[in-house]
Amino acid sequence: MVPDGADRPIVRSMAWDDAERTALVALLRNRPKGVKYSDVVAEVSLTESALHVWESHYPADLLAKPEALTTAERDIETWRAAGLGFMTFLDADYPPQLRSVHDLPPVLFHRGRLVSSDVAVSVVGSRTASAKGLSIAREVALGLVDRGVTVTSGLARGIDTAAHTATLERGGRAVAVIGTGINRYYPAENRALQDEVARTGLLLSQFWPDAPGGKHTFPMRNSVMSGYGRATIVVEAGEFSGARTQAKAAVAHGRPVILTNLVVAANKWAKELVGQPGVHVAAGTAEVMSLVEALINEPGRIEALLTPVSTGWG
Repeated sequence: MVPDGADRPIVRSMAWDDAERTALVALLRNRPKGVKYSDVVAEVSLTESALHVWESHYPADLLAKPEALTTAERDIETWRAAGLGFMTFLDADYPPQLRSVHDLPPVLFHRGRLVSSDVAVSVVGSRTASAKGLSIAREVALGLVDRGVTVTSGLARGIDTAAHTATLERGGRAVAVIGTGINRYYPAENRALQDEVARTGLLLSQFWPDAPGGKHTFPMRNSVMSGYGRATIVVEAGEFSGARTQAKAAVAHGRPVILTNLVVAANKWAKELVGQPGVHVAAGTAEVMSLVEALINEPGRIEALLTPVSTGWG
């Protein structure tokens, strides 16, 4: 198998169909020899067939279909019957920007509308944000909407909620990447907000539909948010915030990161990121928007925009 994190081609088999999707689900659930999801992705990519990989690990019984395949087949039918969007990384409707990251999710569940060339930017930060942080999140989200940019966040309390709410109020496109199965609501008080994002924008999850959240699921969610967007904006965060995880994932993905000067002043991890390729510090909403416009429209001009064009937030 290709080592985790190694460069690998992502190809689409001409014969990719429900039998292949069933085999991929079974492989992810059974994970032969305890391999990582990324190893399953690598092997399926190289062979262009999940069925081939399944049979190489579990030789076919000519008399009966293995129970794992039968269960996976039935589950896919159940998901579709319930109105869930289900796609694998080799399906045509899989977000193309996610194929370029080494830790891409092998399957995605969704509610809402997929946009093949979605121009998105993540707005993330602390669950326990200050009033100033919440105000900045709203300003940034509104600025993105006004520029036709999709606002991506994680439906958590605090900064995420402020960004999603402002986006919807402005009539913009919101994409929420959640850290639970798509049938779950977390936090519970964001149930209505989650449903509205799914109705007017897009709700994404890489976990089995009824899976609860856990310590490992939210960092995984942050990595997908980084991969989905053109850039990540960290508004306000603590030393151990999930936003830190996303910022570091974005650097690893080669995605630009915009840190507010508030984040840099308050956190050691943010100071350590400053100076790394693609990491920028902004002193106000106007500067954030200038950086976003350059990243999306004229990436070669980004260095010319590092002189603050505003005196601060407010």
